[in-house]
Amino acid sequence: MPSPATPRFGQELRATATLALPLVLGHVSTGLINFVDNVIAGHHGTRTLAAVTVGTALLWLPMMVPLGTLIALTASVSQLDGGGRRGEIAPLFRQALWLALGLGLLMWVFLSAAPLLLGAFGIAADIVPGATAFCHAVRWGAPALVLFFCMRYLSEGTHWTLPTMVLGFGGLAVLAPLGYALCFGAGPLPEMGAAGLGAASATVMWLQALAFAAYLWKSKRFAPLGLFAHFEPPRWPAIRGLLATGLPIGVTVLMEGGLFIATALLIARLGEVPAAAHQIAINVSALCFMLPMGLAEATTVRVGHALGAGDPSGVRRAARAGYVIVLATQLCSALVLLLGHDAIVAVYTADVAVATLASALLLYAAAFQFPDGIQVMSAGSLRGLRDTRVPMFLAAAAYWGLGMPLGAGLGLGLGWGPQGMWAGLIVGLSAAAVLMGGRLAWRLRHLPPPVAVATPSAASSPAP
Repeated sequence: MPSPATPRFGQELRATATLALPLVLGHVSTGLINFVDNVIAGHHGTRTLAAVTVGTALLWLPMMVPLGTLIALTASVSQLDGGGRRGEIAPLFRQALWLALGLGLLMWVFLSAAPLLLGAFGIAADIVPGATAFCHAVRWGAPALVLFFCMRYLSEGTHWTLPTMVLGFGGLAVLAPLGYALCFGAGPLPEMGAAGLGAASATVMWLQALAFAAYLWKSKRFAPLGLFAHFEPPRWPAIRGLLATGLPIGVTVLMEGGLFIATALLIARLGEVPAAAHQIAINVSALCFMLPMGLAEATTVRVGHALGAGDPSGVRRAARAGYVIVLATQLCSALVLLLGHDAIVAVYTADVAVATLASALLLYAAAFQFPDGIQVMSAGSLRGLRDTRVPMFLAAAAYWGLGMPLGAGLGLGLGWGPQGMWAGLIVGLSAAAVLMGGRLAWRLRHLPPPVAVATPSAASSPAP
């Protein structure tokens, strides 16, 4: 039977919201880092902005795979914590660090080689040198970024999300002045343009990783776990287990992110105005997405903790709480986009043609707020259940089997333009919401029975 101390639904709502708030703010800080890079690059010059835009895409699109893979650590740690097996957390974490280091080195290799292919992808010749310089500078921070997320996922798995927010905004505070100084030059520092922004980003990545490691080393909260108690060589069985759970997550995240990247590339073929309008609308949509993404990560922790404790009622309660909160946040986002789309676009541009199209696209964005929130929340709950392989195939079917072909057919084949591409996004996200939601409902109906909690008798109780 579930423990009588199991939190009630209202308490579950508060616990999920409290856990999610720092995660949401942490994601916002990450989005603002890209914003700062773009603002500094834009003031330096159009060519620098174009170079940083290309370089940032080369960094973050493939980075989704290692970051998505390592998020398996959150569910594993939360289950161990909920099951009273905290002694197993440190060995798992040390193996996750080896995996993170390996994935970070692979990212270093990718960022070293990928710029060689920019010309073949049709990138303008005058943009290639700056994009290459950005990639070659930022690549040195790739291992640190992956290690940082590994430590972050560990902390979140133990219900402690505050470091994500603090270190996120701390990195932002360092990046703004450092990026400006290295991009424009200051005192003895030469003007480096796009390469300077890459170097500043890499520096911040290492500072964040070292700060998180120092916090885990010194914090009383984590001292009982003995995270760095001793050195352990890589152990393939543990790493293979993390990959088995996490790699499908990484592929799923890549497919969703790739859907939006491919949409942007196809719309760019339609001209400058559609491309600019799409960029505005997708930036606003990405900011809205920070809410359900943070809530989904918090729900992963809550579901995993209840599953580890052998409490199926708690699992269902955690999933329901996540859905209730995300439906509320998505309602707010949809209303803001419906009622304020013209005012939002006015902040970005004074170009009438761009503003008119961007404002129309934000209405499409309002339409997919609910399916987007439902699919990411369902995926988060499934991660808490360590169900990742089937959702990967469901995502592939929804995004690339339905959403992308339909969007391309409507937008380019039938001449609907950007609106057709965004209609494809709505259909793809809606299909993902239905498929992921159906998978979660099935899993919740087939949870293992509750773990009986033995109550020691007076005779068997230890003497005081």
